Amino acid sequence: MPELSYQLYCSRNFPPLSDTLAMLADAGFKTVEGYGALFAGLDDLGKLKAELDRNGLAMTSGHFALQMVQDDPDRVKMIARTLGIEAVFVPHLAAEDRPDDAAGWAKFGRTLAEAGKPLRDAGLDFGWHNHEFEFAALNGAEQPLDLILGTDDTLSLEFDVAWAVRAGEDPMHWIKRYGNRITAAHVKDIAPAGTATDEDGWADPGHGTMDWAGLYAALLHAGCKRFVLEHDNPKDHARFARRSFAFMKALT
Repeated sequence: MPELSYQLYCSRNFPPLSDTLAMLADAGFKTVEGYGALFAGLDDLGKLKAELDRNGLAMTSGHFALQMVQDDPDRVKMIARTLGIEAVFVPHLAAEDRPDDAAGWAKFGRTLAEAGKPLRDAGLDFGWHNHEFEFAALNGAEQPLDLILGTDDTLSLEFDVAWAVRAGEDPMHWIKRYGNRITAAHVKDIAPAGTATDEDGWADPGHGTMDWAGLYAALLHAGCKRFVLEHDNPKDHARFARRSFAFMKALT
């Protein structure tokens, strides 16, 4: 069965985390995905593990900053081992750090792959999570995502489908292109133009403009096993959690 998970970043504005975990368990979730700020400020792994266990939740994947992966891979492995994380994704590159040519993006891909080697050697899935900037054509041709993933075929992709759509891309093209290298997908939706402006134009999956039934089927066919529900700025994280889980559960 495919895994339906929840990116805890969605609930960053709704503390405390203990209440969020209880809400997610009540909504039907069994797994969650951690994010960089959570790990960066984590001083009591045991407490977090106990909270997860208390609510019948497992943290099977996590977003970790590239600097943390590079500077302290042993800590990343320790966090993963303690919490049961199976997949580590680097989620972002600040605008000021982004290359402006193909050679720079290829170099970044090599840097990413090298940073992840200790994690892959430890048995963890490791890769990149996209936003929209990886689809901007360089000199009218090459795209950063191809250059990042083209450097090392052991790099996995957590495909954030809605960001690809926001970039003007056909997500089916990328699903076909990278196939079973897409080991996880972020499931979020885009509201009709001019609506949900107080939620940055995002929508709960199944309540926006994207064909998630078709996308889900294509991702499953490609071999994706982990589907992480996400909304970057929900007004009500409980509404988002319940509606999106119910929608995706119906597809399974």
